[in-house]
Amino acid sequence: MNVSALFINRPVATTLLTIGLALSGALAFWRLPVSPLPQVDFPTIQVAATLPGANPETMATSVAAPLERQFGRIAGLTEMTSTSNLGATAIVLQFDLSRDINGAARDVQAAINAARGYLPPTLPGNPTYRKVNPADAPVIILGLTSDTLGRGRMYDAASSILQQKLSQVPGVGQVIVGGGSLPAVRVELNPAALNRYGIGLEDVRAALSATTVNRPRGELTDAERAWEIQTNDQLRRASEYAPLVVAYRGGQAARLADVGRVDDSVEDVRTLGLVNGRPAVLLVIFRQPGANIIDTVDRVRGALPALRASIPAAIDMSVVLDRSTTIRASLREVEHTLVISAMLVTLVVFVFLRSVRATLVPAVAVPVSLVATFGVMYLLGYSLDNLSLMALTIATGFVVDDAIVVLENVSRHREAGLTPREAAMLGAREVGFTVLSISVSLVAVFVPILLMGGMVGRLFREFAVTLSAAIGVSLLVSLTTTPMMCATLLTPAAGRPGRAARLSERGFDALLSRYDASLAWVLRHPRGVLLLALLTMAFNVYLFVVVPKGFFPQQDTGRLTGTIRAAQDISFQAMEQKLTQVVNIVGRDPAVESVIGFTGAAGGGGGGATTNTARLFVALKPLEHRKLTADQVIARLRGPLAGVAGAPTFFRPSRISAWAVRPARPSTSTRSRATISRISSPGARGSPSVSARYPSSPT
Repeated sequence: MNVSALFINRPVATTLLTIGLALSGALAFWRLPVSPLPQVDFPTIQVAATLPGANPETMATSVAAPLERQFGRIAGLTEMTSTSNLGATAIVLQFDLSRDINGAARDVQAAINAARGYLPPTLPGNPTYRKVNPADAPVIILGLTSDTLGRGRMYDAASSILQQKLSQVPGVGQVIVGGGSLPAVRVELNPAALNRYGIGLEDVRAALSATTVNRPRGELTDAERAWEIQTNDQLRRASEYAPLVVAYRGGQAARLADVGRVDDSVEDVRTLGLVNGRPAVLLVIFRQPGANIIDTVDRVRGALPALRASIPAAIDMSVVLDRSTTIRASLREVEHTLVISAMLVTLVVFVFLRSVRATLVPAVAVPVSLVATFGVMYLLGYSLDNLSLMALTIATGFVVDDAIVVLENVSRHREAGLTPREAAMLGAREVGFTVLSISVSLVAVFVPILLMGGMVGRLFREFAVTLSAAIGVSLLVSLTTTPMMCATLLTPAAGRPGRAARLSERGFDALLSRYDASLAWVLRHPRGVLLLALLTMAFNVYLFVVVPKGFFPQQDTGRLTGTIRAAQDISFQAMEQKLTQVVNIVGRDPAVESVIGFTGAAGGGGGGATTNTARLFVALKPLEHRKLTADQVIARLRGPLAGVAGAPTFFRPSRISAWAVRPARPSTSTRSRATISRISSPGARGSPSVSARYPSSPT
């Protein structure tokens, strides 16, 4: 049975089928999400609880321990990590990869409800949880700066206007505002003045609460009409609070300004954001799972003009970190490699066949097979990433094999004197089963990858399936389009070969003679050749032992992440000076393009954010402008940062686990304890390990 005969006899239908495959793949290409690596959802949930004023030991024993006992009963929990700081606890729950994250979230909520009776009654609210991806990172960070407005006004504009509008952008999953706090009126009381008037702190609190209430005032009525009493008791400025009467002593009024200082400030003064040394409010934007990073960033950038028009003109908004630049460059290089490889394959076919008409067959089969694979990727929910594009690059050499086998066999019959149609019929029938067996054997090579479990299996499954899909599409094209084109384009060999063909034939004859001579020499010295082969094998074993090993090749993305952890008892003023000093040192490095630093509610990240922690994001200049790699820049920064107590630990963001929670290492010292960290298997018990942080040494 000749499967190709149906398509050879119907060239128009076969041509439309080929065009349909190419168009479907081209349309799918523009709809595929773009990311550095395949989208792998790690079933991870982070639980946060706060108890203002509690030390780390109290948080670990009174808050973290009861929660851990309940979490340890959840099915599928593989690892539990808790970090307790001053007034805050963060617990990271990692589940088995086969565990459904939504079901795990319901179990976590039930465990929190069950542990509520064992938690301190003074806990201001129930512990909260959220589903997180440890490998996720912000796709773009916007910075708000101003020469005239304070951070309170900028934070107000960011949280009330920009955050809502950015959250509506397609592809944006979460927008975090950091580096500041909402405007507020702060009252700092003088203990000596309070003692002189005999006023307690509770008296001041009660007076403020009674003054700022906004409740219905009732109405006045008579027999015919009714009047609503409308008053506004809301005070919004420090000048309105200062004359408030707190108490009467000796017949005189003790006002708020007499017992303290009233200032227009912000809700939380223990927050700080810096962009290249300037005070700033940051908008950290994350994408939705599976969203196209490049499209999401482009949409955010496209919305910037409208966003700038919606905030005061005194606020400057700029992009301070864009993750898509390195992704664009990486994908652009892979796409260029893919195009070049397809062109080289076609050129090699032309050199050997020495016919433009014959070269058109693989020139059509290879692009159609690769482009149609994008349609299969779209149906499977895959993305354009380094692994999938690498699979297509490798597939370039595979997909051309099927077309070459059919083309050469048809060309052989054509040179024997058959007409193109007869040659296509006979040649396709003879090699049809061979092409099928070649494709099946190639796909069988990737079956172990498809069956591989764990995180590695999830990452490389897309690579294996994409490559297998390309081979499958190539098989379809080779049994349909290729024989049809051979019957249509190839012409019977006639006449004397041209000058280019004769020169090419002479080159092949010279190459064949050299190969014949080398083969004869090898056959005359079998022992030496065998010894050389054994030495090569031994040298390869040595190289395998000494070569550096890792999960993924190191890649310079031009992005650095730093963390600062100072002593637990450090004041916010001292932490502010430390962060400013670090940002200035890093910003002066000639290889650094921009540096972002923030501390406070968003600085430490997660529920364990405290004033003794800070986070840095560093964007390096393009590699051609800085000459040094990211590792060399880190090594150069260690010198100037060595003199800063609690200097940051820099690391290059890994594509897999750069954002994973890293527990503190245990130490037996109790000097300047900063955090209490606990890593336990489900159901494990025991006292937490104490992590010591010393102000005089970098961590």
